[in-house]
Amino acid sequence: MNLLEELKSVLKKDERLVSDDKLLKNRIVELGLKLDKDLIKLLLSNKRIKEHFFTEVDDILVFDKEKFMKFVDNKKFLPDSYTAFTQNIGLMDEKGRYFKQIPKNEVVLVWPYKDCILEGGQEKEDEKRKEIFHNEILAPDEIDRLLDPKVFTNFKRIDAKREHEVTEIKSTDNLIIKGNNLLVLHSLKKRFAGKVKLIYIDPPYNTGGSGDTFIYNNNFKHSSWLTFTKNRLEVAKKLLTQDGAIIVAIDENEQAYLGVLIDELFPEYENHCVTIVHNPRGIIGTNFSYTHEYAYFIIPKGKKTIGNRKIEEEYVDWRGLRDNGGESLRTDAKNCFYPIIVDKCNNQIIDFGEVCKDNFNPEVNIHKGDFVEIYPIDKSGIERKWRYARQSVEKVKDLLRVKIVNGVYDVQMGKDFGMYRTVWIDKRYDANEYGTKLINSIVPNNTFSFPKSLWNVYDCIYAIIGDDKNAIILDYHAGSGTTAHAVLELNKEDGGNRRFILVEQMDYINTVTCPRVQKVMENLESQKNLKNFDKNRNDFIFCELRQLNEEFIQKIKKASDTTELLKIWEDMKTHAFLSYKIDPKDVDENAEEFNDLSLEDQKKFLIECLDKNNLYVNYSEIEDKQYNVSVGDIEVNNKFYGKL
Repeated sequence: MNLLEELKSVLKKDERLVSDDKLLKNRIVELGLKLDKDLIKLLLSNKRIKEHFFTEVDDILVFDKEKFMKFVDNKKFLPDSYTAFTQNIGLMDEKGRYFKQIPKNEVVLVWPYKDCILEGGQEKEDEKRKEIFHNEILAPDEIDRLLDPKVFTNFKRIDAKREHEVTEIKSTDNLIIKGNNLLVLHSLKKRFAGKVKLIYIDPPYNTGGSGDTFIYNNNFKHSSWLTFTKNRLEVAKKLLTQDGAIIVAIDENEQAYLGVLIDELFPEYENHCVTIVHNPRGIIGTNFSYTHEYAYFIIPKGKKTIGNRKIEEEYVDWRGLRDNGGESLRTDAKNCFYPIIVDKCNNQIIDFGEVCKDNFNPEVNIHKGDFVEIYPIDKSGIERKWRYARQSVEKVKDLLRVKIVNGVYDVQMGKDFGMYRTVWIDKRYDANEYGTKLINSIVPNNTFSFPKSLWNVYDCIYAIIGDDKNAIILDYHAGSGTTAHAVLELNKEDGGNRRFILVEQMDYINTVTCPRVQKVMENLESQKNLKNFDKNRNDFIFCELRQLNEEFIQKIKKASDTTELLKIWEDMKTHAFLSYKIDPKDVDENAEEFNDLSLEDQKKFLIECLDKNNLYVNYSEIEDKQYNVSVGDIEVNNKFYGKL
């Protein structure tokens, strides 16, 4: 029994809602709006209905009245016809008022399919098919199954040199996952909810032109693209830490729509739009040559989330960190007298010591082997103070440098305090020089024509997690793997243990993404003098979602004659998920025409009969023998989902 029929059955138990064995729509709506106690109890009595129409908040169940009303009002539930949204893109509120009538703080973006989940299935670069929508109000049964945690398979631990067997996925592991990103995100929830510090995504730009920045289905309509983006942002939000942030790269085609969508989905966050000049030569348009793109920074409201940017020394005016002049003595601020510890091999600040006790009076800097402790003592031996107290100096670490003057170590600070601006212009952001040419040098003859500049992504990431050496960074539009490259680069520079999770459903994950990341790791492995970089953690785990139809596809490809294919077809009718466009009766009735096809065309046809929207094996069915999941995969999945 589906949810629609189950709800009808439950509601009929309340005599107030029934007349002549028919449910009374108006009465149901009336009692629902009043939050009638007996109606609520009735709905709670059914586990499935409770899960669909109630949300748990701090161990308290909250009734989703709006969702219930939409469900009851739908023509599939009762004969009344009801249309919730217009068929055009617009700005409209829940009362049906268009944007000119709505106060600014009430604006909600509305588009066709807004209540739908867009699966967005695509594996190969040449697939440009129509997408299937599952309406989250009208088809809850289908959606519940679609978004259930999936089975992972084909595990490999890949380091700089080779592949290794995987027996478990640890919290410290980097991950690269092949599969539909919507379904992977829902599968990651149990393990990573509340643990991801930063999500960086560079989604398809919906350009529809030959110069698309993605080998992706960029031919979405506005409504499809917004639904596609909304579905993923909604679940991605659940993975964030309390101080976590999301960065979304986008161009002018969807920038305005995306901004309003973000404001709707993230009301408790600040939304800042940064302009990045990524193509100084310009992309020729009808009226303008486009040189820039945008990055939305979605950060917790009212918190200092964006750190200080790195500054090239040639652009900085430097001054001493040691204070001088009035009120610059140690006694004026005792918490500003502490050692700054420097590695003499590279003149890099590696730590800050604790505030010195009053009876400790160093006359000069103290050398200890390869390190030196620098104190704010001037040339005359007078104890001064640093400009920053011990509890705040680490926040400006990236603005500091060590200078040796006449053999004496000193610390200087850049005059520019490093606050990020809203327009980023830097030759390193050039997508051709530091994107296309860079990846061609790592993975020759790859299929990417316009990947992101490594330093564009690096600086975006650094702005959020530059000071967090243990952050988890997620990119569910992984593309060529630039995000992983940037994370590894940052770890190399400061010895961090940041981890990346990449998700990509396109086949180039095996020919571009993984090879690129492995090559970067190989380069790191070969470098010397990386004192802080942990080469023992220089690897990643690859896995993919277990497709329900994968076995049939492989059987079809291996078949040697028509007789074998017909046996597979009989099995498909019973066990496979067939395309909604296919009626098995029609296929059987035209068996003669099928037999007249060449063997290759027969194989092609049977593969096309399978559902092309990437339905995968649900974790709840992992031990079902018909899916033939290996014992090893079952064990790794159970550990991942916390069953073992």
